[in-house]
Formats: sequence, C-alpha cells, structure tokens
Amino acid sequence: MIKNKLALAATATIALASTAYAQSARDYISIVGSSTVYPFSTAVAEQFGKGSSFKTPKVESTGTGGGFKLFCGGVGVQHPDISNASRKIKSSEIETCAKNGIKEIVEVNVGFDGIVVASSKKNKPMPLTTKNLWLALAKEIPDPATGKLVANNAKTWKDIDATLPANKIEVLGPPPTSGTRDAFVELVMDHGCKEFDAIKELEKSDEKKAKAVCQTIREDGAFIEAGENDNLIVNKLVANPNALGLFGYSFLEENLDKIQGETIDGVAPAFESIADGKYPVARPLFFYVKKAHVGVIPGIKEYVAEFTSEKAMGDEGYLSAKGLIPLPAAKRKQVAADANSLKAMTP
Repeated sequence: MIKNKLALAATATIALASTAYAQSARDYISIVGSSTVYPFSTAVAEQFGKGSSFKTPKVESTGTGGGFKLFCGGVGVQHPDISNASRKIKSSEIETCAKNGIKEIVEVNVGFDGIVVASSKKNKPMPLTTKNLWLALAKEIPDPATGKLVANNAKTWKDIDATLPANKIEVLGPPPTSGTRDAFVELVMDHGCKEFDAIKELEKSDEKKAKAVCQTIREDGAFIEAGENDNLIVNKLVANPNALGLFGYSFLEENLDKIQGETIDGVAPAFESIADGKYPVARPLFFYVKKAHVGVIPGIKEYVAEFTSEKAMGDEGYLSAKGLIPLPAAKRKQVAADANSLKAMTP
C-alpha cells in the first residue's frame, strides 16, 4: 500500500514537471559540470546547433561536483538536462538524484583524458613522480628519521628531492568540487603515499586515518585553489614560470606554444601514452543524461547521437583534434548503442 502511494506520488511529480515543461519557454538543452569535459561538450553543442534544427545547447563549466549538485536538484526546466563529469557519478549523488525524483540516469563514457602537471616553457622540465608530488602537497608526511607523521614544512622542490630545482613549491589546481581534483587525489596522492613504510603500517592499524593522511592536501600556500577555469591556470603559469598547474590534457594540447607537461614516473603526458594506459594519471570522461527530460526538452536524444557519433568521438573525430583520447573501437560502438537507446544505469 505504501509502495503504491509512493509510486503514485512519483508519477504525479513527473506529470506536474511535464506540465511545467509544456508551459515553459525553455527550448534548448541545459548542460553543466566538468571543466575538463566542457571544451568537448561545447564543440559538440556548436556542431549540433549548426547542423540541426535545434537551438545550440547552453554549456556551463561548474565543476563535476557542482554539476551533479545542480543536475540532481530535481526534474523540471529549472534543473539541467545533462551533467558533464571527469569521474563516475558517486552512489551518494545517485541517492540525492533519486530523492529528488530522478530515477533514470543514462551514463555515457565519451573517452579518456590525462591529468597534466604543467609549467611554463620558460622553465626547465622537471621530472616528477607520484611519490614526490605527494611529499610536496600532503598536509602531513613521515619524518625521515623517526617515521612519525609531522606537518609538511617543505618550501622548495629541492627540499623533498635533491635532484629537483630549488624552486618554491607552488601548485595551482582546482577546488574540491572538481572531478580533476578527485582524480588527482586518487591517482597521485593515494599512490604516492603508499611508497612509505610508515603509511603502510598506519593502514594496518587505522585504515581511516591512513586514507586521510594520503588524501589531505596542505593549506599553507603550497597548493593554491585557482577555481574551475583551467585557462586561467594556463595564464598564471605563463605569468609565474616557477609555478606548476593541474588540469586536463586538452588544455596542454591547446597551449603547447606556452606551456609544457612534466613527466610523471618517467612518462610524458601525450595522446599515445594516455590512450595505451602508460601515463599514470589518466581517467575516463563522462556525461550523464536525465531521462525524464528526453522528449520534453527538445533535442536531447539528437545531441546524444551527435556526441557519440564516429565523426565526433571516433579516432579521426573532431573531438580527437581537441585532445579527447578516443575509446577503443568496440567500446565506442557499445557506448553509442547504449546511449542512443537511452539505457539507464542499473542501481
């Protein structure tokens, strides 16, 4: 009985939302989310607007976490239709969506990207490792003499590795709402800290504390939150040749005349090294579609078809020219089939 009432309430909510759509003037797709996926989504939106009878979608760069917050806010014209993401949607975000009436979400994996640690071309290349990146940016690190955790007071790169220059540690990166920040923590910080016996021992006795030590970034000025605008970070690197910046590979690709990507664990960030998995800081990219909006907001299904077409995300597609690393052919075919049939994620 209770289940039936809930089902009727949910149906009524969607029906009311649909009525709101019908009365609304919104006749364009609203897209939010990842700053990394933003340039790819914008390119598809422009192509879609030119090549179809639909209006060009509105794409906003809000960061992955910020995008999901807006996307999961509810069903209706005041909420976005699509959310770009540089990581998979979290179970907590799916739960928030469900609480707000969003029961069916279509996940579309569009390709791969690498997180680049970049610097001005005026600087000498600085070979980095996940270990020394963690030593430079972690809030607490093991004391070399005792192995006990102490506040990280390293001022220069030379302080953590004698082979590195005596440049001040200054890394410009995204805020906690960014998928790039999440992926950097997972792929660099989590890996770098495991190089230390003291962390391995702590993990045995207190896994939760070990995780916090691995993932907590220092707040004393060594890491500077520079917002969701990756182009702004590029400009700051040009202005400050000793600083390093974190962002997606596509922004390196677009600015190779001004900046360079540092090697990490001996591998340079390049199209081929990300595609074949050799580059250690690579991650998948996604967008998510609110199925309840399909057929009500005009053009969503057609936009999905454009994004997942070979001319867009194929090996020779226009997104590849912008720095997207394509999925393998068989995977692309499956992704396109699932996306175009609007196959919803399973809980």
